Amino acid sequence: MTDLRPHTSQDFEAELAAVREKVLAMGRKVDEVVEAAGRALVARDVALANRIVLGDEETDAMELDLDHLCLEVLARRQPVADDLRLLLSALKIVVDLERVGDLGVSIATRVVELGAEPPLIPYDNVLAMLTTARGMVSEALEALMRADAARARAVIEKDDIVDAYATRVFDDVVSATRADTRNVSRAIRVQAIAKYAERIGDHGTNVAERVIFVLTGDDIRHRPRPRRLSLS
Repeated sequence: MTDLRPHTSQDFEAELAAVREKVLAMGRKVDEVVEAAGRALVARDVALANRIVLGDEETDAMELDLDHLCLEVLARRQPVADDLRLLLSALKIVVDLERVGDLGVSIATRVVELGAEPPLIPYDNVLAMLTTARGMVSEALEALMRADAARARAVIEKDDIVDAYATRVFDDVVSATRADTRNVSRAIRVQAIAKYAERIGDHGTNVAERVIFVLTGDDIRHRPRPRRLSLS
């Protein structure tokens, strides 16, 4: 288990705290993007979706800011052990978060394309996917802030829930398309949105795995994991 005692250098400890806070702030920002994209989908709010697409630069700026901070601290402090793991992992976590933001923008783009057309299928399962995937990212970051490896491990298990919802959405989209081939255009866009939601869950898993590495030194990436859950 990582040593969470205060570092001997107060300045260094403040820099590490700033890294954690910037990671958390970026997580909050991309969560806002994805949440807003979900609202735009349900409300068929093209104006909101367009604002989401146009606001993507803020997330990119946060990524660059955090990258620069981590590299500066690495160069000046030459950290070791758990401090080094935090900084190296933060550089990777920020990439996952930036991609979550991009996926929120992609959802908004599909909403714009759908326009005011009536929903192809009820969006309950799509929203459940988004809510679960968003929660995975948020919980993984909370696990980092609270140094709670067990909480991060619980996040990984939720990926099965997202995948199960994805299967439901796919089945619903296929049924709607078979019922009327004129639905193909909408079906492609709705299925894309479901795929984006699934990928957000994948990034939540990535963040949780990196948090476990920061806290324990155990790199669990690419280890086989049995599927334990399906929706009934």
